[in-house]
Amino acid sequence: MNPKDQRRALIAKIKIAQKQLDLDDDTYRAMLMRVAGANSCTKMDMRQLEAVLAELVAKGFAPTKKHTAPKRRSSADAMMGKIGALLADGKKPWAYAHAMAKRMFGVDRVEWLTDEHMHKLVAALQIAANRQKAKGV
Repeated sequence: MNPKDQRRALIAKIKIAQKQLDLDDDTYRAMLMRVAGANSCTKMDMRQLEAVLAELVAKGFAPTKKHTAPKRRSSADAMMGKIGALLADGKKPWAYAHAMAKRMFGVDRVEWLTDEHMHKLVAALQIAANRQKAKGV
């Protein structure tokens, strides 16, 4: 991350902390002035911004972990192939599998499922395929 992006990210964290701590504008600006000698984050350098963030953490701000999609697993590739084959046999789009993942596990995309959940999804798709075959469709 380049310095400009780091600065933006730090300012964003400070603004999140302001909301999380429910600081009104006057209190927030007074704290900025006391800690960094400026009443706006845009007028501060990185050292001052870090000092402000440290003050907010000391006052109770709890930064949350950044949410990212899990990395694809090689073990999932085989399961994705099986899901794709079951969908193709049943003439169903991938949106059908995504909707099942959402309904069954609360996960928006099949790719984001754990191995255990993928196995359960394959089982559910296989059961649906067996039912369709039994009906003669």
